[in-house]
Amino acid sequence: MDSREPSPSPSASPPSVSRDWFFPAPSPSFIHHTPTPSHRHHLHKPPTRRFSTYPKHSTSPLHTTSSPSPSPSPSSSHRDLKYAGFRRRTNFSRHYQRSPTPEAAVSSSLPHQKCDVSDDKNLSLNKFKEFSGGRLKFRWQMPFLVAVLIMTFSSLVHKNISLHNQTNDLQAQITKLNGRLQACNLLQPIDFDDLDSEENVEIPNKRLKSISLIISVTILSIPFLFLKYVEYISKSRSPDNLKEEASLNKRIAYKVDVFLSVRPYSKPLALLVATLLLIGVGGLALFGVTDDSLADCMWLSWTYVADSGNHANSEGVGPRLVSVSISFGGMLIFAMMLGLVTDAISEKFDSLRKGRSEVVKKDHTLILGWSDKLGSLLNQLAIANESMGGGIVVVMAERDKEEMELDIAKMEFDFRQTSVICRSGSPLILADLKKVSVSKARAIIVLAEDGNADQSDARALRTVLSLTGVKDGLRGHIVVELGDLDNEVLVKLVGGDLVETVVAHDVIGRLMIQCARQPGLAQVWEDILGFENCEFYIKRWPQLDGMQFEDVLISFPDAIPCGVKSASCNGKIILNPDESYVLQEGDEVLVIAEDDDTYAPVPLPTVKEAPFVHISRPSRKPQKILLCGWRRDIDDMIVVLDAFLAPGSELWMFNEVIEGVREQKLIDGGLDIERLMNITLVHREGNAVIRRHLESLPLESFDSILILADESVEDSAIQADSRSLATLLLIRDIQAKRLPYREAKASQGRKGSFSQGSWIGEMQQASDKSVIISEILDPRTKNLLSMSRISDYVLSNELVSMALAMVAEDRQINDVLEELFAEEGNEMHIRQADLYLEDGEELSFYEILLRARQRREIVIGYRSGNVEKAVINPPGKMEKRRWSVKDVFVVIAEKE
Repeated sequence: MDSREPSPSPSASPPSVSRDWFFPAPSPSFIHHTPTPSHRHHLHKPPTRRFSTYPKHSTSPLHTTSSPSPSPSPSSSHRDLKYAGFRRRTNFSRHYQRSPTPEAAVSSSLPHQKCDVSDDKNLSLNKFKEFSGGRLKFRWQMPFLVAVLIMTFSSLVHKNISLHNQTNDLQAQITKLNGRLQACNLLQPIDFDDLDSEENVEIPNKRLKSISLIISVTILSIPFLFLKYVEYISKSRSPDNLKEEASLNKRIAYKVDVFLSVRPYSKPLALLVATLLLIGVGGLALFGVTDDSLADCMWLSWTYVADSGNHANSEGVGPRLVSVSISFGGMLIFAMMLGLVTDAISEKFDSLRKGRSEVVKKDHTLILGWSDKLGSLLNQLAIANESMGGGIVVVMAERDKEEMELDIAKMEFDFRQTSVICRSGSPLILADLKKVSVSKARAIIVLAEDGNADQSDARALRTVLSLTGVKDGLRGHIVVELGDLDNEVLVKLVGGDLVETVVAHDVIGRLMIQCARQPGLAQVWEDILGFENCEFYIKRWPQLDGMQFEDVLISFPDAIPCGVKSASCNGKIILNPDESYVLQEGDEVLVIAEDDDTYAPVPLPTVKEAPFVHISRPSRKPQKILLCGWRRDIDDMIVVLDAFLAPGSELWMFNEVIEGVREQKLIDGGLDIERLMNITLVHREGNAVIRRHLESLPLESFDSILILADESVEDSAIQADSRSLATLLLIRDIQAKRLPYREAKASQGRKGSFSQGSWIGEMQQASDKSVIISEILDPRTKNLLSMSRISDYVLSNELVSMALAMVAEDRQINDVLEELFAEEGNEMHIRQADLYLEDGEELSFYEILLRARQRREIVIGYRSGNVEKAVINPPGKMEKRRWSVKDVFVVIAEKE
């Protein structure tokens, strides 16, 4: 009998049904395995196909009874043990029908393959859904798992701390009882009921401490759980919904961003809430791990937050852990607080540095814009405010505040206690206008930008619109500098009665024409327009009511009356009125004085009436004038020259514009050449800085030469002045070369400061024969011309700045200037002394004033024959002096 146990019957073990997860196996009909003799005595090698997709077919019971059951081979048992970990029993939706024989299984393998394809597709789809759902569940289970871990850890810490506290309590009670027994010597019996009551009181306290610790841990877990929930909600959205709207976490982040950026105190508020939350949670945690009261724990939590070094005195694991956590949070809180304070201070200093703060002033002068005229304008305003102890001038432009202050600091003049405040902003924005207290300013000056005149005037128009839209209204008036006379009507239409306009090009053009006709008038205008000498003032004097204007002329020893602001004519200023005009109640007197507080009327003095010396004035002679250069308003200059010059005069136009184009430009500008009555236009084409072009002109025959800042270079003041200066020197040199030597020697006299052979001396001699007026834009060029004395110059930018400052101080002066510059009405003249006196006659200034009044003229000053500068509003008007026929007088008279 064989000692080996019989092998178990196949029927004893249930059939194994196994299936791999991923790859279907080929049909058993394609698996061939032919064992070789060398393999028979070894372990059976597993087949190449590791995982089977079909269940293994066990031997049928029918076959088992008819044939002996073979013993299990070592290879099969080894295979089962080896891959047991990779197999699992799975119930599928489809069922396989077992064939009784392997042949039947092979024969039915082909139909099963077709079904397996569709079944595998359904199976893979179901598995994908199960896998994605499991992934979402896994992501959702993570927060709960972390929360459970936190709660478990907190519970363990709490239990450990509780046990430690209970041990300490028991030890303290034992010590206390021992002390009582030793101290009392049994004087009193021990009341065990009190001990029980104390223990009963401690039980609720321990419960409260446990609850407080749990609450603190829960509060700390809420933000983490909330973020995980938001992340889960955002990722659980379908792709279609994500395309239509943003995810939840993005929307929450956007709302937080809006809250922090819109609310001005959102950051400090968030920091305060975080601090209070840290103190509260820390106090609850300390209350749960220590024996102190809740109030003491809250105070201790605050000390940990305020000073991170206070936790060094903590004893025990729990208190130390909580105190370190609170101290760490306190460091973060104070770091954020320090950052907020630093940002706030930096932002405030940056706002001050960049000129964003508000100007809290009133009765100040506001200048809007930046140009080359700003320096001269600030100088004139500083001189005007000197009598009031200084003033406030606010400059707002679209430039950096530091750059503006640096440029103003480089200006070489004394501000005379006048403060200049710079602010960066746009005059087109109402918020920026409010920042400079525009509604409280006593005067607002709008400067024209350097560049194209039309663009500059368009911007000035928009600025006036912004100023008229100020909600609080305007206390002062608006002075607008314009570049083109045609735009004046539109600006006045928009601004109404608030606006006074100064057309820079028109003022300079008319002034150049007056100075060309009357040499020396430019210096007179500088004295009258500027605040350094004498200027126009208007004031009411009730004691003069009922007096004739002729008597008013000699009633001011320190001023010269020039006109009357008539109350009966709705405040119209009458310049040079009739001698029979009687001042009415409410009339104001226009005078030329040094300052508004330096003059006052006195009782009527006794002036000897000088007899009128009638000298026939020679009739006007035709003149020959040369215009070098081209200006955009040259058509207006031609109209003014036609009104001022005598019939038969010639106007030569020398520039680089082609003659045909030149005439078309004049017509487009509104000039009707056929309507010119007194002048004839002569066109010459050439470059004013090329000598051979200038030599083709009869320069020695012109009575006056006007050198204009050419339109092509007028945007650059330095370039325009360089061109004008070069033209001036070339013309004077050509004139000196053509001037006969004997005439030059005879005319050397007064201007003989330079040697006869020097080039500048020859130019000075040539300047006696003709007048050259140069339009100068940069004030620095003034020194060159004044030192050489070869030209009677016009400093255009400085004169415009003077006019702007004068109109800003008193808007009524603009009407006076407009009449003095207009073609009709009154203007300033330079008169020879022989019209009012004889050579060597001794007269007071009042007597000359009355003699000139007989000719309907007002004498405002004089210039002696041996000096170059005129004296306006001379002192000592009652003193007599000897006059010469070489002297000249400056008068206001009607245009001839």
